[in-house]
Amino acid sequence: MTIDSIVDFSEAGTTAEHYRPAPERIFKGDPEQTLYNHYNSPCGQMSAGVWEGQAGQWLVNYTEHEYCEIVQGVSVLRDEAGGAKTLRAGDRFVIPAGFKGTWEVLEPCRKIYVVFEQKI
Repeated sequence: MTIDSIVDFSEAGTTAEHYRPAPERIFKGDPEQTLYNHYNSPCGQMSAGVWEGQAGQWLVNYTEHEYCEIVQGVSVLRDEAGGAKTLRAGDRFVIPAGFKGTWEVLEPCRKIYVVFEQKI
């Protein structure tokens, strides 16, 4: 590997992927999302990039472990038991595989993510 293999998010020419959760997963709003997946590992288990989400709330079911750093906006992550955590710019956290609940964007949100998909 050489220095040219380093992925600098600020210089990556990644094409944006625009999408919405499936209609049956949306609880409120129109949560359009944009993904800039800047890196995929050769083994296919790790990826990293930038995610942006618009106001709305939808069902989440994590099959992967995800490190997140909120860089803009406000979201609320809720578990199936009703517990909630408000996430703001500057917050850094890991969502473990197996987490189920909802993600709600209150103010347009932008996060840096690193995902690890554990093969079973």
